[in-house]
Amino acid sequence: MKLFTKITLFLSIVALCTAFKADSKKTIYSFSAEDIAGNKVNLSKYEGKVLLIVNVASKCGLTPQYADLQELYDKYADQGLEVLAFPANDFMGQEPGTNEEINSFCTEKFGITFTMFGKVTVTGKNMHPMYNFLTKKAENGLMDGPVKWNFQKFVINREGQLVDVIKPVDRVKEADIEKRITKYLNKP
Repeated sequence: MKLFTKITLFLSIVALCTAFKADSKKTIYSFSAEDIAGNKVNLSKYEGKVLLIVNVASKCGLTPQYADLQELYDKYADQGLEVLAFPANDFMGQEPGTNEEINSFCTEKFGITFTMFGKVTVTGKNMHPMYNFLTKKAENGLMDGPVKWNFQKFVINREGQLVDVIKPVDRVKEADIEKRITKYLNKP
């Protein structure tokens, strides 16, 4: 009986390790979301690119960061950077608009040309599955990091793995923040 118990324990440990290893290989490419026009977009479309995923809001003190994001996108898009913006109304109702209103605001006020997605939830029980991946170490293999406010930034490397999280108040035009993002462009 002791040998049977040891074998069972060993097989259980192997199964758990295999399950953990499989989960740690999950990438951002496993997810899809609707773009601002309502079209389903598989994030596998961005395979091989460096992604900066940002939850955004139109009526936030950090809203001027849209201009910074557009400038960063213009500067590095030809090197493989994609900015993916996800409007969310999770913090003090600072994104109350419809997708159409959000799109008009971003286009007219900031000239946004990077990809805007439809409104999602980035916190709580109705959190978009991609944000579950971005904020839970068990999913992303790097860290637990709940979205703290609008304009939190998640950096994804060319392999689809989370590699960095940048605080909402940190602007991408700051040299050290820009470097944290763009260093992944130089890695094949």
